[in-house]
Amino acid sequence: MIKIALDCLGGDHSPDANVEGALRALKDYSDLSLVLIGDSPLLKSKMAGQAYDASRVSFVHAPKAIGLDEAPTLAVFHQKDSSLVSSLNLLKEDPSVSGLVSLGSSGALLVGSVVKIGKLDGVSRPAFCPLLPTMDGHFVAVCDSGASSECTKEELLQFGIMASEYLKKAYGIAAPRVALLNIGTEEGKGDGLRKEAYPLFKACPALHFVGNMEARELTSGSYDVVACDGFSGNVLIKATEGTGIGLLKLLKKTFYKNLKNKVGALFLKKDIYGIKDFMDYNNYGGAVMLGLRKIVIKGHGSGNALSVYRCLEQAYNASKNGLVDSLRDSFSKIAG
Repeated sequence: MIKIALDCLGGDHSPDANVEGALRALKDYSDLSLVLIGDSPLLKSKMAGQAYDASRVSFVHAPKAIGLDEAPTLAVFHQKDSSLVSSLNLLKEDPSVSGLVSLGSSGALLVGSVVKIGKLDGVSRPAFCPLLPTMDGHFVAVCDSGASSECTKEELLQFGIMASEYLKKAYGIAAPRVALLNIGTEEGKGDGLRKEAYPLFKACPALHFVGNMEARELTSGSYDVVACDGFSGNVLIKATEGTGIGLLKLLKKTFYKNLKNKVGALFLKKDIYGIKDFMDYNNYGGAVMLGLRKIVIKGHGSGNALSVYRCLEQAYNASKNGLVDSLRDSFSKIAG
């Protein structure tokens, strides 16, 4: 049985989205067990009357949410009855709980995970690794996307290794194509960090390194992993998501412009919804925090029930396929 903790507060649509996503995950995965952390009476009332296996669900009462405006470190140490801190404590103390999903404060989740769960031996820094859709119908992992604004060339290499192992274990990609985010594809391009990191990537036997990647190629389908510092990765992710949202708004505006366009939209309705689904981040879950001793998934704060379901699916797959053990083995070999 794979047991996952679900923080049911902190998201824009919590706890309704969390409960709905949990119910769907329980239905689809018969060996999944969930611990719902939040306002227990409220959560139980929302689960009442729903068809699910009650033996695979338990509750922890923690009715407070950490605000996005609260200092992460202070919140982790002083908001002990918050759902996020309670979730982290459960993940730390209960060996049967292999993963955590939270839509709450990114900063508090990062600080709490490092302090309470801890990093794997050999890992310098954990990294957020979200997935974005690509034009060939698959996805690309961006690592790091905001856990650390700066990093060394060695840490950059670790991000590439961790993301590559993640795709192998959670998604069955045998040899993920790993690229280094840069301002050009030539080997000598970039700032000092990228120039120093390139030969490390090239010489690493644990990676299928395919060279530098320019930001405009992110969704091309030519790459499975993009390694970058957290500042660049966060800008890359948000710029890409913002462009997608803008394009959807432009399409909607165009189709509602006049009667001719409205009629045309009727014939293209299925295709339009396909584009919308392709660009909807809720379909791709959250960002796994790589480099920790247990699985932690950070979902979008504005995520809906589908997003929660996908996050639980990520945590389930990563746990069942031994991601943490795989990363531990990888770094022990590097150290050796």
